[in-house]
Amino acid sequence: MSSRALRRLKGEQRAQAALHALKLTEEDDKDEDEQMKTNTQTAHKQKNISNIFELIGEADVDVCLSDEEPAEGIKDRQQGAPMGKNGVKNEKSKKKKKKKSPAENGKDNLGAGDNIDAILETLEKSKGLSHRSTDNSASEHRPVLYVEHRNLNPETELKKYFGARAVLGDQRSKQRQRQFHRCSWMTVYKDTWPRFSRPGISMSLVESKDGIQHFTFEHNRDYQQVQFKFFDAVESMDPNNIVVLLQLNPYHIDSLLQLSDVCRIQEDQETARDLIERALYSFECSFHPVFSLTSGICRLDYRRPENRAFYLVLFKHVIFLEKRGCPRTALEYCKLILSLDPDNDPLCMLLLFDFLCLRCREYTTLIRLYEEWEVHRNLSQLPNFSFSVALSYYHLSQQEDISPVENQQLKQKSNVLLQNALIMFPGALMPLLDLCTVQPDAAVSSHAFFGPSIQIGQPPALSELVSLYVGRCHSLWKEAGQMLWLEENVKKVLKRVDTHDPYVEDCQNKRKQRYQSAPRNIHRHVLMSEIKEATATLPLDVTTQPGMGFDPLPPLDSILSYTRPERQNMGASNESTLSLFFRSLLPNFNLQRPEDRQEVARAGHELNQEVNRLMVAMRDMLANIQFREPQWEDNQDRDEEEWD
Repeated sequence: MSSRALRRLKGEQRAQAALHALKLTEEDDKDEDEQMKTNTQTAHKQKNISNIFELIGEADVDVCLSDEEPAEGIKDRQQGAPMGKNGVKNEKSKKKKKKKSPAENGKDNLGAGDNIDAILETLEKSKGLSHRSTDNSASEHRPVLYVEHRNLNPETELKKYFGARAVLGDQRSKQRQRQFHRCSWMTVYKDTWPRFSRPGISMSLVESKDGIQHFTFEHNRDYQQVQFKFFDAVESMDPNNIVVLLQLNPYHIDSLLQLSDVCRIQEDQETARDLIERALYSFECSFHPVFSLTSGICRLDYRRPENRAFYLVLFKHVIFLEKRGCPRTALEYCKLILSLDPDNDPLCMLLLFDFLCLRCREYTTLIRLYEEWEVHRNLSQLPNFSFSVALSYYHLSQQEDISPVENQQLKQKSNVLLQNALIMFPGALMPLLDLCTVQPDAAVSSHAFFGPSIQIGQPPALSELVSLYVGRCHSLWKEAGQMLWLEENVKKVLKRVDTHDPYVEDCQNKRKQRYQSAPRNIHRHVLMSEIKEATATLPLDVTTQPGMGFDPLPPLDSILSYTRPERQNMGASNESTLSLFFRSLLPNFNLQRPEDRQEVARAGHELNQEVNRLMVAMRDMLANIQFREPQWEDNQDRDEEEWD
């Protein structure tokens, strides 16, 4: 072979080796370019696009950096890097570059991450999405009756106390096996409930005026027929008839309410609560698409019987939640009931609001409601607000994370409010101490300002309010520190009374002029609360009325959308024996004629009135009995062993 052919062969081998080396370097450069692109893409995804010009600038920088790296590689190849065998470049330089590039990329990513965190933080601050802003600014700007969806679930509160594992238990493993049910905020569908089918209740928008939306529930014809059967079952005075009706119509609201009361009287609290939750679920499934629980602009007229049941179900649910140990959830439902009709407050939830706030330690919420509503609702004239707001200021003064100056201001404010409450409602002190099993001081018990004459002489409406507050909230005063604080202020009140403070006389005149008769919603609240100290003070016109658990004390100006048809009751003399036998099988069978039944009902009503009057007279007589010790004359000749 000639020398020329050998030179040509060597040239071809060198060219192939150079091409192979170029392919390897191009593949490495492509891998680095892809890594840079993925890094820039993930950085752009993480960054919340707030300014598109910043993204364009960073993209240009990334493109320049990615373009510079292959240029440097070409320069290295042009300068001639050390080659290994078969013309392959030495891999040590590659390893050094690979080790260096992750560090450089890490530094670049770190800087980009800092910029992303800073941008997210500024966006959260601007949009109000940060945790601190939601806790502080949002709570200040929200209305006092703002309802949060997450607080309507009692499991949220129970998880804070006991943990999710203790509350949920085996529910997590069973969630995959559950069938699909409609998602609801107030209750969760239970597998033990009957299969849900629309019972015939719907909601419609009546009007939208001045930013307020007025809704109402409606009953279709099938539900009206079930309602008429329910009235017949109630008149039969047999709970088994309601059970039979509920088996055929498992989501009939009034039947669930009435049977819940029967179970509660029989001390079956679990079944009673389950029936109320089932009624809540039925109501929520019939909501209008525009109806909102949290907006605060939705109204329901209590005068309509269809809406009345929703109020009663919510109230009974509040009572069960409080007894279950979920006062924060109960407070949220209390806000919901108030927001449905804040002007009229048909169930008088203001008499329960302060108790729930103190139970769940929402002191600022109670004080805020008192300050905002005092002008137009005159809340200081209610005994529960007068004492509870003072107690809220006292609890705030006992917190450790406040300055001494603020502590002194809160303590002074609580003292002034408590003294004003004791002067305005002196009849509340002795029953409160009695239920707390505290023996009052001799100077207090013997003073006429807190004596029994004050309790007997106060108006009937005031006695009802005071008895309701004492019977419900006496457990909040049993701590030793609160009793010492109460004792200190009671002594100051006696000094103000002895020095003839003009505020004492002013309050006395207010008690005489006001509280002559309580409105109907207060009587309704007392009946539904079932506090024995308060129910004993109800007037005769309330206690003598026939009360039903599904509709206690209905409004006098009710708006009826449909009426119950009159049943044709023929006299017994016009019917045959066979027809009487078949009619006797009905639950509402009565052999008497309508005229005779009216006379019997009138006589029974008069008898109930006479019995109630006798009970009131006996109660007054027992309250006025005073035992006095006999006064012995100083007679030295009297035999000392005369009474031995």
